[in-house]
Amino acid sequence: MNLHYLNIKDAISKLPNSGRVFIQGAAATPSHLLKELMNQSARFQNLELMHLHTMGEAPYTNPKYSKNFKVTNFFVGANMRNFLDYERIDYMPCFLSEIPSVLRKGPRKPDVALIHVSPPDRHGFCTLGTSVDVTRAAIDTAPLIIAQVNPKMPRVHGDGVLHVSEINVLVEVDCSLPESQLPGLNSAEEQIGKNIAELIDDGATLQMGIGSIPNAVLKFLTNHKDLGMHTEMWSDGALELIERGVINNRKKRVHPHKNVSTFLYGTKKLYDFIDDNPAVIQLDVAYVNNPAVIARNPRVTAINSAVEVDLTGQVCADSIGSHIISGVGGQIDFIIGASLSEKGKPIIAMTSRTHHQVPRIVTALKSGAGVVTTRANIHFIVTEYGSADLFGLTINERAKALIRIAHPDDRALLEEEWATLKKK
Repeated sequence: MNLHYLNIKDAISKLPNSGRVFIQGAAATPSHLLKELMNQSARFQNLELMHLHTMGEAPYTNPKYSKNFKVTNFFVGANMRNFLDYERIDYMPCFLSEIPSVLRKGPRKPDVALIHVSPPDRHGFCTLGTSVDVTRAAIDTAPLIIAQVNPKMPRVHGDGVLHVSEINVLVEVDCSLPESQLPGLNSAEEQIGKNIAELIDDGATLQMGIGSIPNAVLKFLTNHKDLGMHTEMWSDGALELIERGVINNRKKRVHPHKNVSTFLYGTKKLYDFIDDNPAVIQLDVAYVNNPAVIARNPRVTAINSAVEVDLTGQVCADSIGSHIISGVGGQIDFIIGASLSEKGKPIIAMTSRTHHQVPRIVTALKSGAGVVTTRANIHFIVTEYGSADLFGLTINERAKALIRIAHPDDRALLEEEWATLKKK
């Protein structure tokens, strides 16, 4: 098979001076292509860069590039939070399951897709590796696809498989993928893990991401049996349970015996495990996060986080007040999917206070806070002080249940504020 690779300078020179460019994200962020994009920045005029969260620095956020680039975030990562101005660097609220539609037929069809793939096999097929997510939609739509081909990108089965004939420009690179180590746990996070583990049945299908609380939950599931995984993403915490046989996907009805996700982020051990592993499939997020698909599995237990929750059950998960810090993501996709699943359990988990001792259970959300999960969608709220099942409870019953799992030093004030609010 004769493949023609370009040097990276010539590859990026094929981009138009303006238009829309989709950038693959997470561990598959095409960092070499982005570096050359910045080298050629002077010729671009208001080029729109679109992505979920990317890894590494994002130099195009610098104000000196204000005439060259604008950025549309589908999810706001750590490298973007301090640069949002809602003008040049903006955020598009959307359920993760619907972003592929925005790319395929909506107002943001890309002109170019910059991607990061595994090398072609003997049949000429590459894969999108660690991140299929919304990238499948981008490469199905963009007329120009430029790929950095990396021998360290794992070959992953599923919707991320594409033939080299579908790629317009190939660039050879050889670089390690970004890695995320398992975070340490404090006592509150460990207790939340125990509280959630008690809610998880044998045979449950799990959705959880990465971070302290998901890892705390996974730590206390070692004695569970026949768990499954259908999630938008997973990491090394889940890998430990797969290796122990705790997660074996035997009870799932959708893709039994398969670990289903849409992107992954972790250590080299994880990347080595998923490489050409038929038990791991990465699928288009429009499918993985479709509540109707999620609901077909039994006992779906969806574990998501919150910035704060008010006493009626409204969940703010994407902002601190009006300042966006993440995104809608897949929370509501899985909250709805789990609530429709047979014996499913949608769970919102959080410490009762932030690291700065700010209460997370509040009488009213901060001014400008976004409601990601409405009071009508909510079921379980879990803190280190217990769990509250709000499904079927009245407003007053919810308030009392949430005050019981708030930080002990916050409960008296919450009761006082709730009593005052009821009189208005």
